[in-house]
Amino acid sequence: MPSPVPAPYAESRPLPPYRALFAVDAKDFTGLPAVQHGPVSRLIPELVDQALDRAGLHELRETKRFPANTGDGVVFGFDPVLLPFVLWPFLGVLDDTLGAYNKQCVGPRIRLRASVHVGPLPDADRPGDGNGTVRNDTHRLLDSRPVKAILTAASEQVTHLAAVVSQRVYEDVVIGGYTGLHPDRCVEVPATVEGKNFS
Repeated sequence: MPSPVPAPYAESRPLPPYRALFAVDAKDFTGLPAVQHGPVSRLIPELVDQALDRAGLHELRETKRFPANTGDGVVFGFDPVLLPFVLWPFLGVLDDTLGAYNKQCVGPRIRLRASVHVGPLPDADRPGDGNGTVRNDTHRLLDSRPVKAILTAASEQVTHLAAVVSQRVYEDVVIGGYTGLHPDRCVEVPATVEGKNFS
């Protein structure tokens, strides 16, 4: 018998734990020949894991929550206490890792969009964990016009990663002064997605 779907507003229930989310997807993935989709799909998580190691985030690499390969990228949850380190140095290290790969690669160049968000998500080692509004919004941020436009406009020789962080992450982590990422390195943008009710 399937589990019943809870009705909102019918009763009070415990709020799920706060989880940070990190997601990336590849620029122009669908434009690649089909024969390259599988290898690139396997390569992206390898590059992300290399960057986590190089940034000293071995614990995060080993304790990812509800990790998923999305075909053209990856998404995973993690303890929000590590958000400052994901914003800096990890994002910079990931850009460097992609740059080093792109300089020596013989296949397609890998340029990524990244998004970082935080909020309540189910996390009880059950199927469906990690799904909710926070995850939806993390993917909407990836698909938002500004991050796509910035990566498209930037030099592919220099910029291998464009990252967007949610307002909540920006206020709590960057403005709060908990990360090495200075606010002046950030540009405020209205993150909208064509055809979606998201802002």
